[in-house]
Amino acid sequence: MRFYINVLLFSFLLAVASCASNNEKKKEKVENEVSQKEPEKVEKQNNIIFFGNSLTAGYGVESEEAFAGLTQKRLDSLGFEYNVINAGVSGETTASGLSRVEWVVKRQPVDIFVLELGGNDGLRGIKPEETDKNLRAIIDKVRSIHPEVKILLAGMMVPPNMGQAYAEEFQKIFPQIAEDKNVNLIPFLLKDVGGEAELNLPDGIHPTPEGHKIVAETVWENLKPLL
Repeated sequence: MRFYINVLLFSFLLAVASCASNNEKKKEKVENEVSQKEPEKVEKQNNIIFFGNSLTAGYGVESEEAFAGLTQKRLDSLGFEYNVINAGVSGETTASGLSRVEWVVKRQPVDIFVLELGGNDGLRGIKPEETDKNLRAIIDKVRSIHPEVKILLAGMMVPPNMGQAYAEEFQKIFPQIAEDKNVNLIPFLLKDVGGEAELNLPDGIHPTPEGHKIVAETVWENLKPLL
């Protein structure tokens, strides 16, 4: 009887061992199959940050009517996997932009950085050398955080009532920075819009929805080669 029990016990243990061995083989087979599979491709959506003042923010119009919003629509319609982030703040100067930029660009990856600042500096009569210094510092700050970023600098002009000498000195800032810092340049963001009453709000500074469509075309001409 004892012998019979021992035989049964031995048979049971043998069956358990065999089952465990089979499970191990199945597990090893599954792991091998998983390891041999191609890794799933994850679609990457790159970020384009529009960093500027009320022009970028779309003062007086709906966000989707501003040139940043129109750029997102165009990217989507053409199948470009880019996400436009509108980081425009009304009243922003180059000085306040410099103090804010690190917080903005550290929050997410940045593929393209569109820098639209300086207009409020000009309207306030801030010394051009101060504007120049701040814009260069913003570019350096962005690159220090995202070394591979592509930067597009939006050139600006000031009204002639600021004085001819000041206007000329101010206008020279942007192409000089673009050359020195090796960034792409929009010669004049408000081309064909600035000074055109029917394309601007009553304040004569901020574009209407129709004005923003023209600005969006100007931006696109310079942005498209960077995509």
